[in-house]
Amino acid sequence: MSKYALLLPVVAVLIWSGIAPKDRLTWFLEVAPVLVGLPVAIFIDRKYKITALLFVLLCIHAVILCVGGKYTYAEVPFGFYVQDWFGFTRNHYDRLGHFAQGFVPALLFREWLIRKNAIASNALRTLVAISFCLSFSAIYEFIEWGTALLTGSAADAFLGTQGDVWDTQWDMFLALLGAVAAHACLSRVHDRQISRLRGPSPQEASK
Repeated sequence: MSKYALLLPVVAVLIWSGIAPKDRLTWFLEVAPVLVGLPVAIFIDRKYKITALLFVLLCIHAVILCVGGKYTYAEVPFGFYVQDWFGFTRNHYDRLGHFAQGFVPALLFREWLIRKNAIASNALRTLVAISFCLSFSAIYEFIEWGTALLTGSAADAFLGTQGDVWDTQWDMFLALLGAVAAHACLSRVHDRQISRLRGPSPQEASK
């Protein structure tokens, strides 16, 4: 089955999320990365090919963003169910979103570094990819801050702090944790898929 078949449920969720969302501005801000990112991912895949693993993760991340945009992160029903099950004091769906914000871009940047032969050392490449994700998370917090300054209380749902004074720090920490987890759990699988895309080395092909 073509990996592009995964786009069908993503598009369906995107359309569903845009039908009477909780807050239209928040919806647009949350799904903007999907509206921009998926077409770019398709273009890059058609030109250079990306791994199936990365494509699947990008689709999952898109769904997470669309669901958060539909309800606002603080009011996603699944988050309330988890809150009740574990006795949490807040809806933690936004924590899932920020974990994914580190997990998925970590493999995206890792794949780019490997395909470009940018860094030979595996340890240094891992450090750079994780650092990139932490930087990306910090930049996203700046975007949230700037949006709040420009739109005032209209951005409250986008910020989704839920009264937590440490929300920004938690967001960046979870993105960092996601990036580390992605490398720890999926590096070997990722390497195998990248190797298949690259094909045999010139030395192997000459044998």
